[in-house]
Amino acid sequence: MKREIFCILLSLFCFGYCFLIYSIKSGTRFYLIWAAGGLFFLGLTFFLHFHVWSMLPAVLQKIIVGCLMFGILLFVIVEGLIISHYWEKGEKNLDYIIVLGAQVKENGPSAALKFRLDEAYDYLIENENTICIVSGGQGSNEPCTEAQGMYEYLVKKGIEPRRIIKEDKSTDTSENILFSAQFLDKENDRVGIVTNNFHVFRGVHLAKHLGIKNVCGISARSNVYFQLNNMVREFFGIMKDLACGNLI
Repeated sequence: MKREIFCILLSLFCFGYCFLIYSIKSGTRFYLIWAAGGLFFLGLTFFLHFHVWSMLPAVLQKIIVGCLMFGILLFVIVEGLIISHYWEKGEKNLDYIIVLGAQVKENGPSAALKFRLDEAYDYLIENENTICIVSGGQGSNEPCTEAQGMYEYLVKKGIEPRRIIKEDKSTDTSENILFSAQFLDKENDRVGIVTNNFHVFRGVHLAKHLGIKNVCGISARSNVYFQLNNMVREFFGIMKDLACGNLI
């Protein structure tokens, strides 16, 4: 009975968290994974209550347990890699920094993007010779390209326009790096990838895969309330890039 109650509580948490993520209108439908999680724990409650597990063949039980253990182990390893780059602050006097795009809303950059831009602003103030590449195209729910929104934000804060290069064609993280690399000498330029803490590992390793030799991460903070969603979403992002050959 205790296990069933625990599963019901987990289900309610997933549904509630799904609604919380949906309410900020993040621009993606990844929040639906939490609804799927809620349904999973409801189904697990059913399994426990009606003793369905004990009715399954022993071989099928072993396969299910093996798959679950492998999935958990893979998730833990990947999350450990993400956390290993969590607090990187780059090196001084880099030739370029690349600010990876995120959603731009009618009233300006989203909260996640502001964190990245504020970190980039601080770095540019402290390192006056560094050039900034702002990278991101325009999504169907955005009023302008992410690059343009980032450019305007930094200029308003006092960064000279001549220090900002706009890359406005990319549609995802791998394209952010790929298209921004066209402005670089990949063999010799020292480059920093500016993004939220949970995103640094993927950004840096995408850059290395694309041949940028001297690259480091510059970690911006992120909203603690949505960090669980960010970490789970990043796991799937890394799996997608591995499957596409972007990280190997």
